[in-house]
Amino acid sequence: MSALPEGHAPQARSRRLAWLDARLALLRSTHRVALGCTVVAGWLLLPQAWSVATIAQAVLVERRPPMDIAWVFVLLLAAMLGRAALLRLAAGSAAEVAEAVKLQLRGELAARALAQGPLWLRGRRKGALVELSTTQVEALDGYYAGYLPARAEVALVPLALLAAVFAADWLAGLLLLLAAPLVPLFQMLVGWGAEAAGRGQLLALARASAHFGDRLRGLDLVRVHGSGEAELARAAAAADEVRDRSMHVLRIAFLSSAVLEFFASVSVALVAMYFGFRYLGLVEIGPPLPAGLLWTGLFCLLLAPDYFGPLRRLAAHYHDRANALAAAGLIEEALPPDDAVAGTVSAPPAPVPARPGSLVAEALALRHPGASRPVFEDLSFAIAPGGRLALVGASGAGKSSLLEALAGWVRPAHGDLSLPQGARIALAPQRPWIFRGTLAANIRLGDPDASDAAVRAAAEAAQVMAFAACLPQGLETLVGERGVGLSGGEARRVALARALLRDPDVLLLDEPTAFLDPATEARLLDALAQATRGRLVVVATHSPAVMAWAGRVLHLPDGRMSGKQAEGPR
Repeated sequence: MSALPEGHAPQARSRRLAWLDARLALLRSTHRVALGCTVVAGWLLLPQAWSVATIAQAVLVERRPPMDIAWVFVLLLAAMLGRAALLRLAAGSAAEVAEAVKLQLRGELAARALAQGPLWLRGRRKGALVELSTTQVEALDGYYAGYLPARAEVALVPLALLAAVFAADWLAGLLLLLAAPLVPLFQMLVGWGAEAAGRGQLLALARASAHFGDRLRGLDLVRVHGSGEAELARAAAAADEVRDRSMHVLRIAFLSSAVLEFFASVSVALVAMYFGFRYLGLVEIGPPLPAGLLWTGLFCLLLAPDYFGPLRRLAAHYHDRANALAAAGLIEEALPPDDAVAGTVSAPPAPVPARPGSLVAEALALRHPGASRPVFEDLSFAIAPGGRLALVGASGAGKSSLLEALAGWVRPAHGDLSLPQGARIALAPQRPWIFRGTLAANIRLGDPDASDAAVRAAAEAAQVMAFAACLPQGLETLVGERGVGLSGGEARRVALARALLRDPDVLLLDEPTAFLDPATEARLLDALAQATRGRLVVVATHSPAVMAWAGRVLHLPDGRMSGKQAEGPR
């Protein structure tokens, strides 16, 4: 990180503030209710202070019976109850806005992460991505629920109170007016430091949370390698960094409050001293103050602390603005716009009925994001509808990369790649992700609405039943995260069943028979021949049996074709 955080740039700050305010697009009415109630509650301080000063003047100075001014007591009670009701409504509306924004943003983050594609996700720490939708999104809560209402209150309430004080005694109003500009000046200076400190704290918290999440997911591996003590030390170091940065933020927050309290206390004390000297006859400056007129001084003194009240609340929530800006910056850096990640594309469109057509590649070149050179170049081939193609070559020749391009995960660096229009595509990868749950639940990810019979049929075709039948609960047997309890070959067969359940028009298989004995491999290929009849199949393999099953073989990276004569361009 640079010495001057990027968030300090005026353009970046303006852009992030606009981004934060844009979250309110669908919540304007509720947001206006929160702001309006906050402002009106502040304006009700005027009749409340007027009522208290009038009662004190009438009872203590004029010695009038309380019943003569009963209507003033009613006005005071109405102002107090009205303020309480409005503040309650404002708090509820602001909290509703904040929760709705956070819910909306979490959905957007999930959609944007998925839109970057599996390759982009593969290169990110999963703990850091989870941290975005938890801590970073929660950091926006105070901005919407606290800072924005306080900002509206500061803009409209102190001016009304100041005008009322000026109307009662212009010199008291002048004292308050002269003190007011000092507060935002020092708040701005402190705010710059608060934003930088808040950004540092959120970064440290994100690193610590990501580290903890990643280590927790790999706990078995940590235990196997006996590195538990070392990982505990790293976790402790990350926690210490979060603690130190949090204390730094708190120091700045306390400094901000101290600055405001100092100027507010001095200003209120000056107003109190001014009226005290006026009533004692020691000071003659200011407008005439008739003897025995308690009302003016009491009215101004009641409003003076409330004049600084909105500024106090804004100061209390100012660090929420700094935290929100820092969180917006981290979200922006971690999840750029959908078109900002070169070499990735959006997820495939929703399935539609397939139309006849071939899979055709012409002068194709693939390069992964950040790679200096393509995996291969000038590759041309075609597969007719219902055909099979085996991809062979040494490790690193580009077999998996070509499958990922066919799945829509990687954009070609140049050349053309076209699949049958509207085709449903399914990929059974080399390292499938198996979730903690039953075998049936993992297979059903291919089609969440599939029936139990369809799940079992896919499991039969993928030869999952060959080992599931020996398990105590069959397909309802629980397996652990990342396939704990399954062998590598069994996990791939579960992934294959998942792909078949999707009922794809184009089936992409990455080493589906790896780790299988010849007999099991033969049974799997026989079952696949039945399950994929009429479908287009591309399979990456090192197995001669799979090459013979496919019939046509594409050798990578040179693009040489063998087996049955290829149709279309070469």
